[in-house]
Amino acid sequence: KNGYVWWYLDALSDDGRYGLTIIAFLGGVFSPYYAFARRRGEADPLAHCAMNVVLYAPGRKRWALTERSRDKVVREADALTIGPSAMRFDGDSVVVDFDERTMPIPGRLKGSVRLLLSGTTKRNFALDAAGRHRWWPIAPASRAEVRLEAPDLRFSGPAYFDTNEGARPLEADFDYWNWSRAPTRDGAAVLYDVLRADGTTRLIALDISRDGEARDLPDLPRSPLPNGPIWRMPRETRCDEAGAARITRTLEDTPFYTRSMMQTRLRGETSHAMHESLSMPRFTRPWVQMLLPFRMPRAF
Repeated sequence: KNGYVWWYLDALSDDGRYGLTIIAFLGGVFSPYYAFARRRGEADPLAHCAMNVVLYAPGRKRWALTERSRDKVVREADALTIGPSAMRFDGDSVVVDFDERTMPIPGRLKGSVRLLLSGTTKRNFALDAAGRHRWWPIAPASRAEVRLEAPDLRFSGPAYFDTNEGARPLEADFDYWNWSRAPTRDGAAVLYDVLRADGTTRLIALDISRDGEARDLPDLPRSPLPNGPIWRMPRETRCDEAGAARITRTLEDTPFYTRSMMQTRLRGETSHAMHESLSMPRFTRPWVQMLLPFRMPRAF
């Protein structure tokens, strides 16, 4: 009750023009409906599930996030179905088949992505002191093949796959975090920089090889980034030298969350990274909760 788990996948085209992000949510951590249910008492996470699919293309973004109820969810040992979309593991790949309606501009996102696992990590990490929230960067240095029917598009490129799970709502234990993943010559560098609700911090900085071996990166200085352009959401990262990172494209700019592409420098390498910033105090503001249903309809 009141908990969550999500599986996150992103893929970028080799030429940098296209990106695809998919998140399978059981207990949608950003769902206004789940937040409302928790305010009334213990809530069932399986009553608030979604397959979030976002396509980033030159000049246009397609966004789909429809929440679905327990009777639209099927869980198996190697597969998860949420409404018309499914994520499965077939032995050496993670495959997602999706058919979702876009919002706020009505449309369709239909297709599939096959993420070819390149070594899986053995370590997972507690994000809070009590171990109620955990993160596992399953396969951060993989490749993906994307095949879309709507719109008609094909691309392949570097990909990433992880999972988070927690026994309590995010807002109960966190104020703010930055996350990023950057492909490197040997694998990927992944950073998780957390400010907890009690004022303590947690930095996880990993250099992960293609065979899944994860090594801790040495202390990295903070590097400021410009706030989100519309909602002024704070952003920052860590890299080899303060000021060595810059935003190249803002993909999502919301009152409490940003997703961006940035150029950064880690381990002496310059690379193009996916970056996210999240503010839970902003998420819980009543006016933000009122706006969320326009981006996240619920199917009954």
